[in-house]
Parts: sequence; structure tokens; C-alpha cells
Amino acid sequence: MNASAGTGVFVLSLLSIPISYIFNFLIYTNSIEALVVAGVLTVLVIAISARILLKKKPPKDPLFYVYAVYAFFSVVNLIIGLEQDGIIDGFMTFYLKEADPYINTAHGHMISYWDGCAHYLMYLLMVAAITWGASYRVIGLYWVGSFLMRVIVYIPGNVVGKYGTQLSPLFFIHTAYVLLSVWACFRVFSQPPTREALPTSIQEAHKKSLVQRPLDFLFAIYLIPAVAFCIFRGLVALDCSAQWCQEYVQHYEPYLKDPSAYPKIQMLVNMFYSVPYYTITLYGLVVPGYDWIPDLALVHSGAVAQAQFAHIGASLHTRTPFTYRVPEANKTLFLAVNTLYGLMPQILSYRCINSPAFFMKLRPDKKD
Repeated sequence: MNASAGTGVFVLSLLSIPISYIFNFLIYTNSIEALVVAGVLTVLVIAISARILLKKKPPKDPLFYVYAVYAFFSVVNLIIGLEQDGIIDGFMTFYLKEADPYINTAHGHMISYWDGCAHYLMYLLMVAAITWGASYRVIGLYWVGSFLMRVIVYIPGNVVGKYGTQLSPLFFIHTAYVLLSVWACFRVFSQPPTREALPTSIQEAHKKSLVQRPLDFLFAIYLIPAVAFCIFRGLVALDCSAQWCQEYVQHYEPYLKDPSAYPKIQMLVNMFYSVPYYTITLYGLVVPGYDWIPDLALVHSGAVAQAQFAHIGASLHTRTPFTYRVPEANKTLFLAVNTLYGLMPQILSYRCINSPAFFMKLRPDKKD
């Protein structure tokens, strides 16, 4: 298959810029029904344009079309973020007035940037892989982690936060995106692994203890304070009355008390999701042969990257009330700790994918 299909998706995604401007210009009524109709018409325009551009050799993998539509809306999310910051104007004004209140929070604002930049790049890479017949399992699993983290924080945060009584029909329309994405997650997991290693290299890797693998030893040391950090912030989110917790939330991360509930849900997800992952990974770094560790590392790294981007950005953003922003005196320490916490899973997943011999099972040779 040639590159015309992938190029067509890129062109379609850029069409979101004039389309959003035209719709914003034409819609004069302040009704949610007009916004829904505009969204349906947008999808129809995408479908027709895709059919015209991909008429010669349409890809057979249905995920290609899912990613093509997602790439389009990723650019829309970037436009939303830019308009909220006042960088551009007149593209999504009507939508911002009628949208789910989540999009106007600091957390939702950062998610718009994440989807418009990181997810957009992931979609284009997955489209390119499908176009050329290559495996998209690695980048797909990274996206799966990012998507799952977003949904797990978004839905409970909308229900229990201060915006729970202001949900619009767009919140329920979002369930269609969730269901389609869940199907895409299973599709990604069904892709066969591409990791390979010679039996001799697997044997040599299995013989080395943790101390004989300096990099893995450093990862193991990191995982212990990472577990403690997740549990500590989870206790802070649960309003722990201990003095350490009270001082931490007052002087370092007051955003954890934001009434929107998104940071609180985020910390609870970190405690109940990341802590078991770190424990399992620590065991997998000591005992060889657990070939699912690299996949789990990819999913977790995508989840942490999305979570930390949104949390750090929202903690500093002007949309967050001043009393909940990071104090200026402790901003450097806050950035250093949270950046390290977000960066280490990326390095660990790269190590697991780049050198998977220790995690692979040694299969016996077949005899005639």
C-alpha cells in the first residue's frame, strides 16, 4: 500500500481548522441542539472526504478509520485549548459556551492540549503503521494507557465534583467515544508481539541477578519511593489528618484540594493503579520470564505521561484559583519531583521494549 492513505488522514485532520471556523461563524442560536447538528455534519464531511481521498486503495484495518476520525478531533481539541488561552479567537466560541463544564476547568484545559499534541502524533503514527503494513502494537499500547487514565479520571470527576449538577448532553455523547475506544483497546491488544531475542541471549539474561544488572537495580530502587509517593498523595487526597499531609497540601500541592475533584480522583487512581503496578514490576525485575512486563510498562507509561502533564499544568495554570496553585517558593521542588515521577516510567518502558531478553520465556527447542 502506498502512502496516499496516510497523507489523506493528515489532510483531513487539517480540514478541522476551516470547518470549525465556518461552523462557529454560521451558528447564531445559543442551543445545544445546534451544536449536536454541527457535530453530526462535521462527521459526515469527514466520512465523505475520506471516501474521496481513499477511493483507490482503502485500508482494510477498521482501526485506520477510527484513528483518522480521532486525528481530526485532536486538532479540534488543540484549537479549543488555544482559544481558551486567547491565542486564537472565533473558532470554537459557541462550543465553549455550551460544552461540558469539564472543558473549562484547568484539568480539562490541559487534556485539550494533550489530545491536540500527544494523541494527535500517536494517531498519525498508528495510521502510518497501518498504511505500510507495520505493527502498531507499541504505540497503540501507549495510547491505551493514556486513554484509560483520561476516562478513569474524567467520568468519576464529573460525577462527584462540583460540576456534577451541570452535566450537559455532551457528557452522555462522550460515552460513544468511550465505547469505541474500548473496542480499539482490545483490537490493539490482539496484535501479535514483535519482541524477539536469541535463545542464547535469553539464557544469559536469566542468569544475571538484579545486582549484576545496574540499570534494573536503579529502577528497582526507584520503585520503592515511587510506591510511597503514590500512597502518600492518595492519603492527602483522602483528607488525612496527619501533620505531614496537612503541611504538604498547604505548601507544595494545594491543587489536591481543588473542588473540581479531578486532582483528588487522579491521586486515588495513582494509589490504586500505580502501586500494584510498581509492586508487580519490582517482582518482574527480580524474577525472569514474565513476558507481559514490557506491555504493562508501555500502558503504565502512557497513563502516567498523560496524568502528570495534566496535573502539573493544572497546578500552575491561571484557570486554577490562586489559592490552589503551587506556591512560588516551592515551585522548583514541585516541578522536579513531579517531572521525575512522570519521566521514570518512560525510561523504564523504553528499557523493557529495547532489551526484552530478561522478560522473555525460554522455550525448549523442538525435536524431530
